[in-house]
Amino acid sequence: MSVMMKGLTLTPKEQTRLKTMNLVLEGWLGVREAAPVLGVSERQAWRILAAYRGKGAAALSHGNRSSRPANKTSEEIRQQIITLARTRYAGLNHTHLAEMLTKNDKVILSRSTVRNILVGAGIPSPRHRRPPRHRSRRERMPQEGTMVQVDGSYHDWLEDRGPWLTLLLAVDDATGTIPYALFQNHEDAAGYFKLIWGISLGRGLPLAMYTDRHAVFQPPHRPSETVEESLSRERGRTQVGRALRELGISQIFARSPEAKGRVERMAGTFQDRLVSELRMAGIKNMDDANRFLWGFLPRFNERFGVPPANPANAYRPVSPDINLTTILCFKHNCKVARDNTVKYKSHTLQLLPGVSCQSHAGVLAEIQDHLDGSLTVCYQGRVIPTREAPPRPGTLRTCNNAWNSSFSILPKEITDNFVCEDDDLKIKVERASILPEIPDRRPTTKQQARWEAVQEAKLRGLSLRAIARELGISRNTVKKHVVATSPIVYPPRVTAG
Repeated sequence: MSVMMKGLTLTPKEQTRLKTMNLVLEGWLGVREAAPVLGVSERQAWRILAAYRGKGAAALSHGNRSSRPANKTSEEIRQQIITLARTRYAGLNHTHLAEMLTKNDKVILSRSTVRNILVGAGIPSPRHRRPPRHRSRRERMPQEGTMVQVDGSYHDWLEDRGPWLTLLLAVDDATGTIPYALFQNHEDAAGYFKLIWGISLGRGLPLAMYTDRHAVFQPPHRPSETVEESLSRERGRTQVGRALRELGISQIFARSPEAKGRVERMAGTFQDRLVSELRMAGIKNMDDANRFLWGFLPRFNERFGVPPANPANAYRPVSPDINLTTILCFKHNCKVARDNTVKYKSHTLQLLPGVSCQSHAGVLAEIQDHLDGSLTVCYQGRVIPTREAPPRPGTLRTCNNAWNSSFSILPKEITDNFVCEDDDLKIKVERASILPEIPDRRPTTKQQARWEAVQEAKLRGLSLRAIARELGISRNTVKKHVVATSPIVYPPRVTAG
């Protein structure tokens, strides 16, 4: 609080100086002792004392007091702005008004200065901001199994002992327990298939699943799609979404991370507790980490689980009519060729005739890619027996050219040791020790720089999508560099001749 002294208003700092100087003049305090109290050097304390002896208390006030600031807006400009705001520019918000003053009237002022002038004159902005929306904590679901929140947490779970892994986590909304969780290399559809499988076998089928808008659950908008396709429900169907519908599980999308805060906070708890226990157990790979995790979950649920409001269980047992193998898999439609073959990835499957010997040429069959890597072809709910189709002549010629080329680049002393056995048409090498060794290749400057950039971004905690967007490379390339312990070096290309 300021104090009036002979027409001069002293601030609290100046009052302290006044009291200190009086003590110095009365002999109770020396200048050396008074300098730390004033917060100045001893030389400056002597200057203040000399000024105080000559001018009195007025010497303790700042020299710029009662002077006009150099950057203060003149009163004429203030009145001009107020007049224009009430007449010509009436109804303009503060930002728009500042822009119009600069453009039309050559009055260059910042938005905050214009706002202070208008608010001081009682002219508020005509644009009213929407007040913040009232938010309240959502109540838990009443029964266990009513809703399960799922999410993936990409983290350095094994620290420096192994690669970065993704923890796929499911949290029951009613009890806060973990029905199932597992480690995967990436957050993909195959991992969520395993997560749903574990929940179904351990607890049962929940009524609803609360997910984010990851591409596994909802594909992003395509620029080339029409408005009808955007509004259609067919567009939003992913493999995981299709499996949830077939199992009768409702899918609820969260519009923000805070909406599914229970699983978000649970991931943070796991990053604190589980990482420490994995370190104490000396876990170094994903398989051992999963086995340790499944033993860790019962202890964790017992410690952090809460009782539900309704003790009844809402999990539905898996019906004997439901085959999880044919639901939790990748399904694709493929047209059967005229020779009753279907192509999927690098495989060509030959459809075998059934009892009726009916041809399936031209029909749209369904290929099921199971989690164990096996393939099944179905048509109208019936499984069609298949086998690997014989290769085409073009494929055999390509393999034959590659076979001959591999011999043409070998020295004569090596090829002389190759003999052909007529019984089973197998090729064997008697002296493989004389094969030339390919020297180790060093990474190029670009490969080294890209690997270092990816590793640096990984330490900052960026996701694969964020790293790919920042470095301008594909996500598959980012995945290779993230798991690599050294710069990736590709083998040299071997050409014939």
